[in-house]
Amino acid sequence: MNLNLPSRACPVCGGARALPRWEKGELRLVTCRDCGMVFANPAPAGMASGAFYDAAGNDYYLSPAKLESDYAAVRFQRELRLFREFCPRGAVLDVGCSSGAFLFQLNKRWPGDYRIRGTDVSGPPLDYAESRGVPVTRGDFLNLDFALPIGVPASGPARGCASAAVAGPEAGAPFDAVTFWAVLEHLDQPALFLAKAAEVLKPDGLCFVLVPNLRSLAFHLLGLRYRYVYPQHLNYFTAQTLAGLCAPHFQIVALRYSHFNPVIIWQDWRRGGREVPNAERAQLLKSTTALKQKPWLAPAKWCYALAEKTLGAMGLADNLVFVLRRK
Repeated sequence: MNLNLPSRACPVCGGARALPRWEKGELRLVTCRDCGMVFANPAPAGMASGAFYDAAGNDYYLSPAKLESDYAAVRFQRELRLFREFCPRGAVLDVGCSSGAFLFQLNKRWPGDYRIRGTDVSGPPLDYAESRGVPVTRGDFLNLDFALPIGVPASGPARGCASAAVAGPEAGAPFDAVTFWAVLEHLDQPALFLAKAAEVLKPDGLCFVLVPNLRSLAFHLLGLRYRYVYPQHLNYFTAQTLAGLCAPHFQIVALRYSHFNPVIIWQDWRRGGREVPNAERAQLLKSTTALKQKPWLAPAKWCYALAEKTLGAMGLADNLVFVLRRK
């Protein structure tokens, strides 16, 4: 472990009192004694700054297997269904958009209903997003200026997700919805990102957050063996700690649990906690995405959906998802 790395305060409550939780390679996890948040302390080199995602991370995010999976029609089914339920139209900002696949699918399914924009720190994936017709803003989200309206559809102003009737984007608050799909777990200071999201949302605008669930069946069974206990993940949320993080700027509209991958549980149990190469991660994603599209697997998919629904009802699914409304 690099002892020269700066120590982190709790990303939820700011507390400095913590107890050791787990150690895995260079990753040291602690539990906040004040609020129970589990987080990396210190943050592994290159992760807190985002340098990793603008360099080595591109090998994964731009790999053919990852891109093929991300742009498959079934890839973001859960996220799209949830998003559409709460936000049927409006201006949308996807923070940490990577190659732009979520926004691409959103626009493809409901053309004309959304004005989309993605942002990220990693340049090459944004280049790819633009090549697929997804408009992007480059740079650190915390330092970007979204004060100017992003435009109104040709059909004229439209009421978006916000419950307040607004006749077009406000200066400084141009978005109806901001999404963080599997992003907050990667951030050194996630509270600042949520505060910025609140700033760029219209009154009563919505924020969608998906993070790994620390109380999932996978975490219970695997502990340190789980592949998602690794240096890229700086924060490990439960519903309670995520609610604490969101409380200053948002109220919770809905809490959902989603996703379940028994293949990962089986593989990680056999692997014994050894690192999973990015190429293998991408290949597994490609394989599972392909299986979802096989009509003859309909009975198996029905059983899988039932298992996911049952685990979700018990709070044991792989991810937890918050739909939030700006206060």
